[in-house]
Amino acid sequence: MSKLSSLAKDTAIYGLSSIIGRFLNYLLVPLYTAKLSAASGGYGVITNMYAYTALVMVLLTFGMETTYFRFTNKTHEDSMRVYSTTLISVGMVSLAFVALIFLFISPLSELMGYADHPQYVWVMAVTVAIDAFLCIPFAYLRQQKKAIKFASLKLFNIFVSIFLNIIYFAWMDGKDVGYAFYINLFCSAMLLVCMFKELTGFRWVLDRGVLSRMLNYSWPILILGIAGILNQTADKMLFPYIYKNADMQMQLGIYGACVKIAMIMAMITQAFRYAYEPIVFASVKDKDQHEMYAKAMKYFIIFTLLAFLLVMAYIDILKFVIGSDYWEGLRVVPIVMAAEIMMGIYFNLSFWYKVIDKTIWGAIFSGIGCAVLLAVNILFVPRYGYMACAWGGFAGYGVAMITSYFVGQKYYPINYPLKDISFYILLAAISYFAMDYVHDHFAIWLSLSVNTLVVLLFLAIIIRKDFPLGSLPVVGKYFRKK
Repeated sequence: MSKLSSLAKDTAIYGLSSIIGRFLNYLLVPLYTAKLSAASGGYGVITNMYAYTALVMVLLTFGMETTYFRFTNKTHEDSMRVYSTTLISVGMVSLAFVALIFLFISPLSELMGYADHPQYVWVMAVTVAIDAFLCIPFAYLRQQKKAIKFASLKLFNIFVSIFLNIIYFAWMDGKDVGYAFYINLFCSAMLLVCMFKELTGFRWVLDRGVLSRMLNYSWPILILGIAGILNQTADKMLFPYIYKNADMQMQLGIYGACVKIAMIMAMITQAFRYAYEPIVFASVKDKDQHEMYAKAMKYFIIFTLLAFLLVMAYIDILKFVIGSDYWEGLRVVPIVMAAEIMMGIYFNLSFWYKVIDKTIWGAIFSGIGCAVLLAVNILFVPRYGYMACAWGGFAGYGVAMITSYFVGQKYYPINYPLKDISFYILLAAISYFAMDYVHDHFAIWLSLSVNTLVVLLFLAIIIRKDFPLGSLPVVGKYFRKK
């Protein structure tokens, strides 16, 4: 239980900073969608460019973030030597990447459709190179259990980014989408300076023996990461090439803006991952590790289902996060959120092959899921547009999740509480369809009222079944007396 308590505490810190950070970043969505109309295609450019940077981030870190956690918890490895080796290797790859971008900037910009704006490409390339390098000192903070500093730096970076965006797009009434990228570069450079303490005070050394062992562990994670990020971004990168209609940038912008509403699931999953990963690797030898994995999975699913219902219950309010000319894409939100839940489940399942050093399985599962996603996009996007993108992600994550579960039960069996999990999934599905029916047939005020009651009922069942109030500290004394 102490591990679960630590997990809950760290998840709360990481989760709060992640949710606040994402919420603050959401302030940029109404700003961008207000200043860059759907017809202009400006937000489509942002959506497309950030999809590429997400993939490049995975390539430049090449699985070394997870590998760092694994190797710092091996008793025969010098943790600071592992840290230094990781920093240097990721730094060298990032510098080489930037050099190649500048060398081939003209043909690359033309290939990506930005021949008239090559600065978009090189600015984002330098930015993502800095961010990739910073992943390692941030991992160091997590490994050292410095959650407060981790969260503070992340939030500070976001505040500065929002402030500068407001200055340009709102106060100066700017319209050049390129300034969104320039601001990102400035904020990443500023964060690099703030990490001075984590980058000094030890001997920088590249241990080739350590690096060789780490690369042997990390290369399947790289393939896993590539396939995983393609599951999230391939649709946004492929869309300009396979959706040939004249309104391509507008449609991509609409899809990208509406997906932002669904990203509450990405926040929860990310927060859970930040806290969960160091604890899992540190508790590999604990006798109760299987029980902890099973309970963590159950609670993760419960809270993500609750988050799903909350978003769908108040979608008529949350839609004001984006401009009204983007609202036609709101129908993708429940699909994308369901896909994100499956991605989170898949992430939780993934630890069985990480703790037994069989990361190749992750590459296989994610590769299969990615192939499904690509097939759905290529076959159906030309006809159905961005709706096919949403269903492609749903299908890809679903396949990866299912295959990981069944293979994992063979090699590393964990007794997940499937009965309880199935109950909550069924309850959430019934709740969603009930809310959807009311939304389509009654006035908005009545729909919001019914939705609130449905969410409260779901929450009451959770509390009664799995979180009895009598067990809570301080407050629990009152309920026990009752």
